[in-house]
Order: sequence, then structure tokens, then C-alpha cells
Amino acid sequence: MAFWIASSPHNHIKSATPSLMRLVILATLPGIFAQWYFFGWGTIIQIGLAVTFCLLAEIVFLAIRDKNIKSQITDCSAILTGVLIGISVPSLAPWWITAIGSIFAIMVVKQLYGGLGFNLFNPAMAAYVLLLVSFPLQMTSWQPVSSLLVEQVSAFNNFWLILTGFTWEGFSVEQIRMSIDGITMATPLDTLKTDLTLGLTVSESFNNPVFGEYAGIGWQWINLGFLLGGFILIYKQAIDWLIPVSFLGFLFLFSLIAYSISPDSSASTLFHWLSGGTMLGAFFILTDPVSAATTKKGRVVYAALAALLVYLIRKFGGYPDAIAFAVLLCNMAVPLIDEYCRPRTYGHKASE
Repeated sequence: MAFWIASSPHNHIKSATPSLMRLVILATLPGIFAQWYFFGWGTIIQIGLAVTFCLLAEIVFLAIRDKNIKSQITDCSAILTGVLIGISVPSLAPWWITAIGSIFAIMVVKQLYGGLGFNLFNPAMAAYVLLLVSFPLQMTSWQPVSSLLVEQVSAFNNFWLILTGFTWEGFSVEQIRMSIDGITMATPLDTLKTDLTLGLTVSESFNNPVFGEYAGIGWQWINLGFLLGGFILIYKQAIDWLIPVSFLGFLFLFSLIAYSISPDSSASTLFHWLSGGTMLGAFFILTDPVSAATTKKGRVVYAALAALLVYLIRKFGGYPDAIAFAVLLCNMAVPLIDEYCRPRTYGHKASE
């Protein structure tokens, strides 16, 4: 039995919301495990903080609105939003970053629009963009993967860093983020963009220790983890395969064209597929049944627009990754996309 929302004239949810939310949460586990392996316990702590703040915000706002708290909390939608925010936040970002994003996602993006099913934007991505624009330093300061750290950080020290900005021994977040060669490392997408502006070629930039064979060390495995989770969702018919396949296909097309024209200044398709939040966006964000397009043709247009925006922002924009911005822009375009891509009404001819 399929989970995703079908387009009209069969516009209904085909399975209970809690079952869908739990399945999506479980499908994120391979990617979360990879992120924990390469970036340490900070990822797990951020997810725990985000889920906690999302649940608290949901309870408070439901109480203010005099709604049934138990029935809406148990639908697991707030938990899923927290998981996605925790995944997106840098592992050593201060706790208040996660708190602000989680509260904004639930209270403003979700509840002020009427609750689950009425939000125009994906709550987790709207929160991410708010944090990225408001606190760019904290939101773009990812630590190097564990293998490139000077000193390994214990789970307790990860928690203490997030809480206070220092380890128990007094080392700051900036000291922990220093790589083996004494240089603070950015994400692979940011590193490549910076190197290209400095006149380096893509192949020269890939000599940086942050890169592996195809993409950033760690990031390629994290994306493969979310790809595995996405396959699970498609197998269980929790999402429509059309959106992720179309998105990845068009991203392949746009990056291939650019790479064919200028390989020295354009990264390969594999790099774009396995960097940043590509697979998370393809299978867990763009497929949100509330904020995504609902018609078959509309889903292809929606995914193609997202792929184009991701490539253009990564190539020419001021931010290293582009998934969240692309998702929000596509969310705004969904009513127009559905209006022009809706199927013919049953009982009417094409000319009517």
C-alpha cells in the first residue's frame, strides 16, 4: 500500500501519518550513522536537542491553540522535523542555534500556518535558511572528519562543546576544528568554490585533504547512506520515485553540460550527487507530501526546477550548498506548477 499523497481526483492520504513519519525517520538512520562515524557524537547530540525543542515547541503552541496535544504529538511529525534539523546543523554548533531553528520550524512555519498539512514550506529547510542567513559563521563551520582531527573528541566533550563552546579541558571549538595541517577546514563545496575564485582548477582543488576520490571525505558516504534510506522509502512506497529520480537526473544533466564545456571550472556529476545535502534533499526533503507538487507532470517540473536552482546556486551563488534555498523557492512555485500541470478533469475532453 502506498503512503504518498495522490493527485486529484484521488487526493487523500493512503496510510496513517504516524506510520509514514516513523518509516521516514527509520530511513534516515543509514545516513545518520555515516554522519556520526565521520563527524562524531555531535551529530547525535544535535538531533537529540532538535527533537527535544521541536516537541516542546509543539506542546506549547498546541496548548496555546487549545488543541488535542496527545493526538498531534504522537503523529511523529515534530520528531521528523527535529531529526532533519539535527542532521543539517553542524555537529559542533552551539545549542542555541539548534533551539532557535527548532522553535522557528514548529511555531512559525508549521503551527502559524495551521499545523500539519497546511504549511506552505518545508519546516526543517525554512529553519535551516533562517539560521544560515542569521548566523552564517556558526552554520558554515563544519569540523573536519574525524580522521583529520588533531585530537579525537569524546561524546562528553562533544556535549560540553555544544553547551559551552569549550571542552572539559578548556579547548575551544576553533581549536578542535583545526585540521592536521593547522588549517580550519570548510565543507568540500565551500572549499571548491573558494579555490575556483582563487584561480585554481577543479583537479588542483582536489589536492586538498578535505576531498576523497569523488567528493569530500565522509560526505560521499553520508550521501550514500541517505541514498540507501531513499531506496527503502521507494521500496515501501512511502514516497513517489518520480521526484528523486527526476531531481538527480536533471542535476546530472546540468552538471554534465557544464563539465563538458569547462572541466577545469566545473565539478563532475558525481561530486554534485555526493556532496552537501543532495541525497537528503532528493529523498527526504523534496518529497515532503505537504509542500511538494501533487500531479505527476508537476512533480517532474518541480524536481527539474529544484535541480536547476541547486546547480546555479552552487556554481554562482554566495552559499556553498543550495538544497534548502532550492526547496523553499520550489515550495513557493508549487501552486503555479500544479495549476498548469493538473490532469484533465474526469468527464471532460481535452479541448474543454
